[in-house]
Amino acid sequence: MSSSPASSPASAPSHNQLDTKAQAWSALFSEPMSDLVKRYTSSVFFDKRLWQADIAGSLAHADMLAAQGIIGQDDHAAIQRGMAQITQEIESGAFEWKLDLEDVHLNIEARLTQLVGDAGKRLHTGRSRNDQVATDVRLWLRGEIDLIADLLKELQVSLVDVAERNVDVILPGFTHLQVAQPVSFAHHMLAYVEMFARDAERMQDVRRRVNVLPLGSAALAGTTYPLDRERVARTLGMDGVCQNSLDAVSDRDFAIEFTAAASLCMVHVSRLSEELIIWMSQNFGFIRIADRFTTGSSIMPQKKNPDVPELARGKTGRVVGHLMGLITLMKGQPLAYNKDNQEDKEPLFDTVDTLKDTLRIFAEMVGGQLDPATGRKEGGITVNPQAMEQAAKKGYATATDLADYLVKKGLPFRDAHETVAHAVKAATSHAVDLSELPLAVLQGFHPAIEKDVFDALSLRGSLNARNTLGGTAPAQVRAQLARHRSRLA
Repeated sequence: MSSSPASSPASAPSHNQLDTKAQAWSALFSEPMSDLVKRYTSSVFFDKRLWQADIAGSLAHADMLAAQGIIGQDDHAAIQRGMAQITQEIESGAFEWKLDLEDVHLNIEARLTQLVGDAGKRLHTGRSRNDQVATDVRLWLRGEIDLIADLLKELQVSLVDVAERNVDVILPGFTHLQVAQPVSFAHHMLAYVEMFARDAERMQDVRRRVNVLPLGSAALAGTTYPLDRERVARTLGMDGVCQNSLDAVSDRDFAIEFTAAASLCMVHVSRLSEELIIWMSQNFGFIRIADRFTTGSSIMPQKKNPDVPELARGKTGRVVGHLMGLITLMKGQPLAYNKDNQEDKEPLFDTVDTLKDTLRIFAEMVGGQLDPATGRKEGGITVNPQAMEQAAKKGYATATDLADYLVKKGLPFRDAHETVAHAVKAATSHAVDLSELPLAVLQGFHPAIEKDVFDALSLRGSLNARNTLGGTAPAQVRAQLARHRSRLA
């Protein structure tokens, strides 16, 4: 199918002429849209961030239209030329975004038509804003997921760095926030590495379902033009095409699924934040966070507040709220596209921004900054091993080790458990640790106890004894560090 040559800029409609028509659908209507409705329905001042995806999708669509003979080669060349100029204008800040043109799509199309005339009008052949916006959001989100994957890797590396420096540091492990058993501080940090590794896997899984092409579905029913949708998908690096036109234009599962994955990632950040806040408090004193990530008090000069972890904990609620908002947005919509779906972008955009900012700042707060002079990371989390070890001694953290010791001497575990409870009660009454009870006193609880019991009752002995896969023994922790280093290389 051929077309006339593109109009020259001199013969193209003026910007003022374009503005009098404003909306692409305005010829049907007998009165202009009210200014209040324009502001209420416009999305351009938040969806303009999709401009790169919009131009990429349009160029791929134009390439396919030309290959299929639906537009001529002159029109194709004009569209490419016009889009190159629009790209330059947007990047330089010279592009004028207009409220009257509603959204990113019509703003770019209007400017293209101003620059290249009828060729710009032919670009919309075989598509609708319904499939266009679905494509743009998917392209944009795909790129953001790739950036988030890099940030998740950086955070994992920072956690591994801290862990590697603290393999032999003993931390009281907690259940119910009560001292339970001693663990390696590195082992504790690697628990978060596992969480963020799962987050990265989830993001890649979501990406597969994001990276599918709706373009060519048109408004809802497909199109009469002989489009080659697979060609467009290949051009855009997408994994395939949406197979049902109704579903393609109305589906926002991918946005909900991404926000769900982001919410879970933020929950992991929030759990880490809660521990950092507790550990930094004077009552614990387990860690110090670099000053640049803390603030002071306007009235109490001694205060150093962990604002970054606290704010991240708060922002988790914001992201989870966006997930609830998107689910609610979709729950009552009939097929196919509805204007409700304009409301998907702001929560999605804010989720992406919040997650990226949080991951970026946590990677530096945990691991520190690279010092160009030394080539090492400086700052980040500083550990207080003495405070951690003293806290571990306060809670009878090796009580289970004494029970295990008795089981190995032949007692049933339930009997050993009861015996150790009596020993803990005695140690509590004397305000000493189990390891500080005399051997004769311990033997009074069971005659099988011998002097080798003190190896089992020491924090270090407890740590070394848990030398099974996934355990906290330093040998196991070093093996896990090596695995993560290899995986993240």
